[in-house]
Formats: sequence, C-alpha cells, structure tokens
Amino acid sequence: MKILVVDDERPLVKGIKFNLEHEGYEVDCCYDGASAVTMARNNTYGLIILDLMMPEKDGLQTCQEIRTFSSVPVIMLTARGESSDLLLGFESGADDYITKPFNILELKARIRALLRRSGISASVSAAASEDTDRLSFGHVTVDLSSRSVFVDEVATELTMKEFDLMLFLMKNPGKVYSRESLMNLVWSYDYIGDSRTVDVHIRRLREKLERKPAKPEMFLTKWGIGYYFKPLAPAD
Repeated sequence: MKILVVDDERPLVKGIKFNLEHEGYEVDCCYDGASAVTMARNNTYGLIILDLMMPEKDGLQTCQEIRTFSSVPVIMLTARGESSDLLLGFESGADDYITKPFNILELKARIRALLRRSGISASVSAAASEDTDRLSFGHVTVDLSSRSVFVDEVATELTMKEFDLMLFLMKNPGKVYSRESLMNLVWSYDYIGDSRTVDVHIRRLREKLERKPAKPEMFLTKWGIGYYFKPLAPAD
C-alpha cells in the first residue's frame, strides 16, 4: 500500500513517513500542492494525507485538482479546527479531517478506517466476491465490487465518502435519517465533525447523479428531519 504525504512542515512529514513505514506502508512525500497533483496523477496511491495550509497552492485547491482525475481517499490536515474549515475541506473532496497537533495513533487509526471502508486494504480485496454485484435505479447503476458508479452508462467519479453515503441510503430506501444519524452510521460513531458535512455530501450526490439537481428525484429531504432515498424504476 502506497501513501502520499503532503505538507510544507518537513519535520512533520519526516515523522509521519517514519511511523507509517514502520506499519508496513510505502510512503512518498512532497512539500507543495503542485508537486502533489503531479505525483497523484503519475502514481497509484491508496491514500493521500494533505495539509490544508501550504504556500502558493493550498490543500483545498490541491484536493480539488486531484478530484478531477482520482477518487483516492484524502485525509486533510489543518492547524485550524473551525467548522467552516471542515466544510470547505469536504466541499473540495476530502474524506476525513484531522486537526493539528494530533496523536500519530489517531492518524494511523483514521488511515486504517478509510482503507477498510474504501475496500482498498488487502483483507477486503481478498474477501471480495468475484461476481459483479450491481444496483440499478433509473439512469444510475452502481457496481458494488469495483465501487463504480455510472450515469447513463458513463462512469462518474465519487469520493469514498460520497459513495458510502449513497450506498447506505440506497440500501435503506424510504427510511429517513437525521444528519446526526448519518454522521454516526456513515462517518462512524467517533467521527468529530459538523453535521452540515452531510448537507455538503447530499448536495454533491445530487449534482453528480440527479437529472435535475435543483429538483431531485432520488436523494430527497424530509424537512425538519433529514434525508432519504427514493428508488427510481430501472432504465429500459
């Protein structure tokens, strides 16, 4: 498993690299956003650890560029923990967020959790069924074995967390979940974040999967309560 660590604090990068290599990961490093985009484009990474505050091209811009060609899980690092920063990070495509200073054990746990949920870890890959399982709702088709999504048979990139949220709602059609419930069930019970993160991800799912995002037919709001999924008939 190869991980890319991006931060302009070289001592921090050195420490993360040392600890992750001790866990058996292969680690590449760089210290600016432009280099991170180039390396992400030219290499295959299982996960990227990306600092928010960097000179010239910050973590938000970097993550947005990476999302144009990759759905690799991204953990954002920041010295600021305001909810607005969290939301901006998720808007840019980050999957998780850790505020500096952090315990290296927490970072390792977050990495394992992201890899486990994304199906990238060796144990999950080995256990995956060889059969291709598919879900179809109208113009949207989901390939469960490859975690791929197709809109009118055209591949559509979702971030890991967008996919997790989409799949959870699709597997529980008609059931209404509050933001807090979705944070617990999809982001895990110990996730520390703003429940408005759910709003961001629902909006992004509508933008990517709905025919008319402003008038959604699948990912619906139950006003004052939360969100639910309404299945569409399979496409002819």
